[in-house]
Amino acid sequence: MRSCLQPPSLRLLLLLLAGGAHTVGALPRLCDVLRILREDRDQCLQGLAKQRTGDLGREQPAPGCAGLWDNMSCWPSSALGQTVEVECPRFIWMLTGRNGSMFRNCTQGGWSETFPRPDLACGVNVNESTNKANEKRHKYLLKLKVMYTVGYSSSLVMLLVALSILCAFRRLHCTRNYIHMHLFVSFILRALSIFIKDAVLYSSDDGFQCDTHRVGCKLVMVFFQYCIVANYAWLLVEGLYLHTLLVISFFSERKCLQGCVAFGWGSPAIFVASWAMTRHFVEDVGCWDINANASVWWVIRGPVSLSILINFILFINILRILMRKLRTQETRGNEAKQYKHLAKSTLLLIPLFGVHYIVFAFSPEDAMEIQLFFELALGSFQGLVVAVLYCFLNGEVQLEVQKKWRQWHLHELPLRPVALSSSFSNGTSGLTHGTTVSPSEPGRGTCRASVI
Repeated sequence: MRSCLQPPSLRLLLLLLAGGAHTVGALPRLCDVLRILREDRDQCLQGLAKQRTGDLGREQPAPGCAGLWDNMSCWPSSALGQTVEVECPRFIWMLTGRNGSMFRNCTQGGWSETFPRPDLACGVNVNESTNKANEKRHKYLLKLKVMYTVGYSSSLVMLLVALSILCAFRRLHCTRNYIHMHLFVSFILRALSIFIKDAVLYSSDDGFQCDTHRVGCKLVMVFFQYCIVANYAWLLVEGLYLHTLLVISFFSERKCLQGCVAFGWGSPAIFVASWAMTRHFVEDVGCWDINANASVWWVIRGPVSLSILINFILFINILRILMRKLRTQETRGNEAKQYKHLAKSTLLLIPLFGVHYIVFAFSPEDAMEIQLFFELALGSFQGLVVAVLYCFLNGEVQLEVQKKWRQWHLHELPLRPVALSSSFSNGTSGLTHGTTVSPSEPGRGTCRASVI
């Protein structure tokens, strides 16, 4: 049966309705719409066949207008002079969340035209102005994809380098840096999951390939959601740990780290598994990349929004504690220095806590385009900023890298036929003396030099 909606029209409609997808960055695919249309068509044709033959297989009297599948909606058989009402097609409701009704009259000449037009009845006004708006939005989305691809790629490279540095130097192995390393891993997984999702979902919109790798596609979405939730969980762990350092004087760092690891990687698994099971039994539609059922989507969105809110509260409270400590430690004449230190601490904490997410955590769907830019284009560079601030610009890391470079440099010097001058020898001894660690000093002492 030939569809009245050809792929170009569907692509246009999907672009118009992309804002209905609750998952940030997950645009509706043509495959999902074609699959729903096929399901509705098969269900309609089966129902119309039963109407014609009856339960006992006896032919029923022909009604005024026979049942009809018009490639979008199913119209039951009707007597002459009747007006039949049907709901908007299911695929439009899935994308927009809006419902409406369409009508046809059964006349002597058969079914009348649908009124009002499907696009008007269902809240989709596809006209010339809409086409221009869609073309503009399509260009915007392409630019957005380029931006977040560059952002996640650069973040991925810098995070891998930063993670290698923290793992390589034993003197940097402490609870605080262990938590930083887990956060780096969560950012790495987030970037990889987005690249994998884009490759699987949006590499092709060919309708003839819609039924291939359906289970694998759902597994990719489960992995993607887990990486996203795990990243938010580790941002919350960073906030909780720093708040604990400032509020509690003595606590077991070993137990604290074990609890952080269990929470950071375990709690996302619970929420994502709950979402996957709920999605399977309640909304098993397409590749699970479109979230039409708000109640199902809140199984994941709820914990994420709560973690953002808690981190924002911790952020405000930490700034309050820092301000109070600065006032007690500094004299009144150094207020400018106090505010400078506080501003520096604030800027350092914003990317670490993900405070910027609070802006759109509870925003309406009308702000979807702004939210996409804020969370994808700008948020994709968060991993890069965190790696730079908490590894490459970290004084402890710089000190360890400099010491390693000096050791390597001194090890290479005897191989060169160059005599050392007395002044150079004195300078070297001074450097080595400044970086010597006493046997009684624990290897983790460097890590505890600063909190922020």
